Amino acid sequence: MSATPGGMERHAYTLHMAMARRGHQVHVFTSPPMEYVTPTTSHMIDDSTQSPNLSPIIHWHEGEAGKWRYNKAWEHYEKENEREPFDVIHSESVALPHHVALGLSNLVVSWHGIALESVQSRIFQDLARNPNEPMSSTFNQGLQGMIPKVLNEIRFFHNYAHHVAISDSCGEMLRDIYQIPRRRVHVIVNGVDEEEFGEDSRLGHDFGSKIGVPQNASIVLGVAGRLVKDKGHPLLYEAFSQLKDKYPNVYLIVAGSGPWLQRYKDLGPQVIVLGSMNPSELKAFYNSIDIFVNPTLRPQGLDLTLMEAMMSGKPIMASRFPSIKGTIIVDDEYGFMFTPNVESLVEALERVVEEGREKLARRGKACREYAASMFTAKKMALAYERLFLCIKNETFCTYH
Repeated sequence: MSATPGGMERHAYTLHMAMARRGHQVHVFTSPPMEYVTPTTSHMIDDSTQSPNLSPIIHWHEGEAGKWRYNKAWEHYEKENEREPFDVIHSESVALPHHVALGLSNLVVSWHGIALESVQSRIFQDLARNPNEPMSSTFNQGLQGMIPKVLNEIRFFHNYAHHVAISDSCGEMLRDIYQIPRRRVHVIVNGVDEEEFGEDSRLGHDFGSKIGVPQNASIVLGVAGRLVKDKGHPLLYEAFSQLKDKYPNVYLIVAGSGPWLQRYKDLGPQVIVLGSMNPSELKAFYNSIDIFVNPTLRPQGLDLTLMEAMMSGKPIMASRFPSIKGTIIVDDEYGFMFTPNVESLVEALERVVEEGREKLARRGKACREYAASMFTAKKMALAYERLFLCIKNETFCTYH
C-alpha cells in the first residue's frame, strides 16, 4: 500500500487483516510495492502488534511497482493452489477478469463501483457545471462510451459466482438491472478499524491548535480525500466562498491533495489546507472538526471517510445519493443531505451554522452509536467470514 491508499485498497487491507486476526490463513496476491522487493517472494505484513501467524501472507508478482498484472498474480495463485487448495478466492472489483472468473464456484467479488453508477456520476458532474462554463468536449463521447460498458458488465458479471455490494442501493442494481440471482448477491457494508477511529476531544483540541484553528471558531467543517472535480470540490469551493464572508468565525479544514488544493488556499485564512494525510493521522483530524462534509458527485461506492467520521463521533453532511441515504444517513439525526448543487449545499451549510456546536455534538453521539453497530472492521469481517464459510460448506448457509 502507498502512503495515501485509496478506499478500495484500505478496504482490502482492513478486511484481510481482520480475517487473519480471526485465525484464517490469508494469502494476498498483489503488485509490487514502490520499494524494491525480490519478485515472486512471499512476505508477511509487518505488524509488530500481531503474532506472525495472524498476519496475511503477501505474494508480489513480477513487474513494475504499483502496476497490477492479473496474469502474473494468477500464476502465483495457481502454484500456491496446487500446494494446498484455497477454500475461497476474493477479488476487489475486476482485479480478476471475467474470463478467468468463469467456472470458479468459490469466487467472491466485492464491487466498489459499477458502470451504471458511473453513468449517474457523469450526469451529476455536468449538472454541477457553472452555467458560464462550456460543456466538456469529451462529455458526450464519454457518456456514450459508458452505455456499452454497462451492457458489457450486465453480460459478463454472471461469470462471477458471488457478488458483494458495499451498499444496499448497489445490491438492488445488481439484482434488478444486472439480473444477478438474489442468492448470489450479498450486501456487506464496509467497515473501519474501531481501534483507529474513536472520540478523543483532547486529541482534537490539540490538533486544532497545532494547525491554527482559532479559539473563537464557532463551527469547524472538515473534508478529506482527493481534491478533484468528481469528488464535488467545485461545489464545496463555491459554497464556502459564499458562506465565509457572512460567517467570519466558520472554518473549513481540508485534508487531501489534488487540483483544487491551491484554490482552497486562495480562499483565505478561514480555510486551513493540510495536504495529504496518512490514515494514522486522520483520527486527530476528525476529532478536530464539528461536522464532516462529503460533497461527492460519484454515486458509486461508499466513501470510508463517512464511516470514519461517524466512528469518531461526528455528524455528516453529504450528497443525497441512494447509497448514502440508504446506508449512512438513515436517520435525520445523523446529519444533513443536499442535492448536489451549490444552492442546496449553501442552504445545508447555513442550517449547520444555525444549529451550533452543542446540537452538532449531540448528533455526533448518535452517529458514533450507529457506526459502532454497523461499520466496524470486526462486523465486516464476521459477515465475510460467514459468506466464505457458506461457500466452503453449505451447512454454514443457514441459521439454527
